Amino acid sequence: MNYNYTGSERFMRYVQIDTQSDPEATCFPSTEKQKDLARVLEKELKDIGLTEVELDEHGYVYATIPSNTDKNVPVICFCAHMDTAPDCSGANVKPILHKNYQGQDIILPDDTSQIITTTKHKYLAERIGDDIITASGTTLLGADDKAGVAIIMDLANYLHTHPDIKHGKIRILFTPDEEVGRGVEQVNMEKLGADYGYTLDGGERGAIEGESFSADGATLVIHGVSAHPGYAKGKLINATKIAGEILAALPKDSWSPETTEGREGYIHPTSINGIQEKTTIKFIIRDFDTAMLKIHEDRLENIAKEIVAKYPGASYEFSVYEQYRNMMDILKELNFVMDHAIEAMNRAGVKPEQHLIRGGTDGSRLSFMGLPCPNIFTGEMAIHSKHEYVSVQDMQKAIDTCVELVKVWEEKS
Repeated sequence: MNYNYTGSERFMRYVQIDTQSDPEATCFPSTEKQKDLARVLEKELKDIGLTEVELDEHGYVYATIPSNTDKNVPVICFCAHMDTAPDCSGANVKPILHKNYQGQDIILPDDTSQIITTTKHKYLAERIGDDIITASGTTLLGADDKAGVAIIMDLANYLHTHPDIKHGKIRILFTPDEEVGRGVEQVNMEKLGADYGYTLDGGERGAIEGESFSADGATLVIHGVSAHPGYAKGKLINATKIAGEILAALPKDSWSPETTEGREGYIHPTSINGIQEKTTIKFIIRDFDTAMLKIHEDRLENIAKEIVAKYPGASYEFSVYEQYRNMMDILKELNFVMDHAIEAMNRAGVKPEQHLIRGGTDGSRLSFMGLPCPNIFTGEMAIHSKHEYVSVQDMQKAIDTCVELVKVWEEKS
C-alpha cells in the first residue's frame, strides 16, 4: 500500500492556528485557544462522516471509525496532541513548503539568521528529494504534534472512503496540554473505550518507541531574611544569591540535558523566580530507571541543604511530584502491541527502528491508565525550535503504516 498523501495542505492549515499551552496556568486546558483547533477538528471529523464525534468541556476531541468486520477485534485508539510547546512562539506561524529538497541550506525569510542546514540537522540529509515544510524564522512550526493530528485526520478520511480495508472499531483522541505534562489529566477513559493505543508523536521515519523517561518535577523554595540594603550588614540573607550558589554547584559535565544522552538521566532547572526574602527554583528530574528518580532527588536536596546550612537564618523547602512513568513497565508484558506496529511498518515499506524517548508522550501516562500506548513516527524534527521541520513523505509513510496497522490487528484477531 502506498497512500497518495495530499494532506500537506491540511497540516499547513492546522499549524497556523495558535495552540500554545501555558505551564503556569492552573485551568484546563491551560489556554482557551487550544479549543480553536479542536473546533476545526470536530467539524472536519463530522464532515468526513465519522460517528461519536465530540468536543468536551476540557478540550478533548473524541471520534469513532466504526468496525467493518465480523471479527471481534480489540478497539484501537490513535492519539495526537493539539498544543505546541511554550519554549518558542506559536503565534502567526507561516508554513513554507520546500518542494524536492536537494540538500541546500534553508534560509528562513522572516529572520535570515535562522538557517536550517544538514550540518546541524543530520536527519535532513536523509530527506533529499522530499518536500520539506518549515516555519518562516520567527516561530516554531508546530509539527509537534500537528503532523500527528494531520496524519490521523487523513487516516480517518482514507479508511472512511475505502470500506474494502477491513478493521475493527477505531477511536480517535486529540488532546490539549501534552507539552506541559497534563495531556491526559482529564481524559474520560470509559468514554474513550479503547483496548490499546498508539500516539503519533515521534520523529524519524521508522521510529517506534515503547520506552520513555520516568519523570518527576521538584520545587525548591529558599527562604532568606530581608533587610534594607543600606543597613543590611549582619542582617540580610539574600535568597537569590543562595539560589545562584545552588545552581552553580550543579555538575558542569554531567547530570544535565546538555551533557547526557541514551539512557543517562538528569536534573534540569526550568525556572527561577524570587526576591531576596524568597526564591523558588523549579526542576524536572528524568531517568529510564524509575528507582533512580529518588536518588537524583536526594542528591539535589543534599546540595541545597549543604549550601543553605552555610547561612544561619536561611531555610528551604523541597517538594517532589510525579509527572509520568516509563511506558515500558507496562508494554514489556504486551509485546504484541509493539510487534503489530513493526509488522505494519515492514508492510508499508518502512524500516522499523526501536528508539528510546528522552522525554514523554501522552502514551506514557495512558499506558498506566489502562491503555498500553507506544509511539509512532510522524517526521517531526528539531521540535520546540525555529528550525522545526517535517517531511511530507514521512507523513505519507506514517499514514501507510497506520493503514497497515489496523489491517494487522484485524487479521490477527
